[in-house]
This record gives sequence, structure tokens and C-alpha cells, in this order.
Amino acid sequence: MMTTRTFLRRLPLSLAVPAALSGCASPGTGEPLWTPRALTQPGEFTPGIEGPCCDREGNIYAVNFARQQTIGKTTPDGRTEIFLTLPGQSTGNGIVFDRAGTMFIADYVGHNVLRVDMKTRRVSVFAHEPQMSQPNDLAIAPDGTLFASDPNWKEGTGQLWRVDRDGKTTRLASGMGTTNGIEVSPDGRQLYVNESVQRNLWVFDIAPDKSLTNKRLLRKFEDHGFDGHRCDVDGNLYIARYGEGTVAVVSPKGETIRKVPVLGAKPSNICFGGTDGRTAYVTEVEHTRLVTFRTERPGLAWSRWQELK
Repeated sequence: MMTTRTFLRRLPLSLAVPAALSGCASPGTGEPLWTPRALTQPGEFTPGIEGPCCDREGNIYAVNFARQQTIGKTTPDGRTEIFLTLPGQSTGNGIVFDRAGTMFIADYVGHNVLRVDMKTRRVSVFAHEPQMSQPNDLAIAPDGTLFASDPNWKEGTGQLWRVDRDGKTTRLASGMGTTNGIEVSPDGRQLYVNESVQRNLWVFDIAPDKSLTNKRLLRKFEDHGFDGHRCDVDGNLYIARYGEGTVAVVSPKGETIRKVPVLGAKPSNICFGGTDGRTAYVTEVEHTRLVTFRTERPGLAWSRWQELK
């Protein structure tokens, strides 16, 4: 299992929403900021729940609804159905959309990045790379270039890959720790990658040829694991802290701005949606459900949808 990591010790959730923020209502919704609530019922997804990503209409897609190998589609009011079932043995993890609305899925069983035509629901192999251990999370640059994290959980190592718009794969880094969360900065110039077991948060510069340069440690955490992460429009990272039961909001300088509890010890990933882009959706493994909370600033992926209107 990609995200249910048995080597991580379950710890009790002891963090709460800061009192100064808990009563601040989010404009247009009446919901207080940074206050989590369950969006779906426990047990609707499998323990492989991961990869949340919103389409232009605000629906949330996450992997492994009801059974493994599915992609679930959840409406903003929490109703979920199976959107599609992946072919063969393919099993999804991270999901991203490009600006045209095409869905891309990291298939960690088939060593693939899959492409989904959202109108026909046809699934095809966009990129196949046998040297991938298990493609995990995906990030997308403003020009549509994909970046994939590729952990080897057994060995405690990881790689990074680039997938060009024609499906060509290029290994960008090897010999890292267990690479997991991955995201491109709002300006497309930096790539943020975390290592789950080693608890490191790295940043690379993305060169004009899309290679990675100037690797540097942005932040090392002393406890708990990392899973997926996403940026808001200001470049702050929202990191799923697997085992701590929070989403940590970290500035581009590596400073922790706040921690948001997510009603379960095992958040696996996060995305942004809602009418204003300020609704965060978290896949939570302990209760196999989606959890949501309101934020101060819109998510990066949501803002890119607005550019097309």
C-alpha cells in the first residue's frame, strides 16, 4: 500500500485550531477558517484513498472509492460515485489536471502515468517507464510538463522524473530518500519535494531545459511522516503530516505558519477547490474519508482554472 505506511507509528492528535482563528468566518460560506469537518462518510473509500484533485466545476476526484483501482468523483456536498475503474492491474495514487481538463494519474502498479479523457472516460497510457519503482505523486508546471515522485519504500530511497508533454520520461534525480509530495511553485521556477521517512523538505530550481538544479534543504521536521503537498497562490505549501493528523502550512522560506487538524491521524494528500478556491480537501486514511476546511488564500491549481474562463 502506497500511503498506509505501517512503519509509521500512530500518534494521538493533540493539536487544535488556534483560538484566534477558529471564530473567523470565511466570506461567502459562513464557515470558520481552518476548522475541519468530514465531507464523506467513514469507510466509503479504501485505505488506499489518495490523490485528491478538483476539476473546473469543483468536483473532487480521489482514488480507490469503494474498492481498489477506482477513481471516485465527489460533489462539493459530499456525494460520491465511481467515475471509472482503471484497466488491468493499474492502481492510482496522485492525480493532476492540465489546463485543457485532461486528467493524469500516477499508476504505481503499472509503472505508468495514465491519461484520462474526461468526456469519454477513456484511459490510456501516457507514459510508461520500467525504471520507475512506483510513481506516486504528480505535479504539473504552467506549460503542462509533469513531474513525478518515485519512492522505493522497501529500500528507503527515491527518484524524481519529468514527463514531457509528448509522454517522454527523463530521470531528474536518484539516490534521494522516500520521495513523496511534489509541487511546482506558482511561477514555475521551483520544484518542492518531500521525503516521507527522512522528513526532509527539498526545493530545486527548474532550469530552462526543465532539468533540476541548486538542490537545497528548505526544512527538516523532527517527527511524524510526510505525504502529499500542494501550493496556494502565494506559494505556501500545505503538507499532509501522516501520523500527526495535521496539514502543516509552510511558507516558501520553510517557516511553519500553522497546523490544521484533519479529524484523523493519517492524512495522505490535499487539493483546493470551491467557488473561490479556498476550500481544501484532504484524503484521510484512518477513517477512509474526505475532510474539508476553509483557508485564507486560494489554491494554485484552482487559480489556473480561472485563467481559462
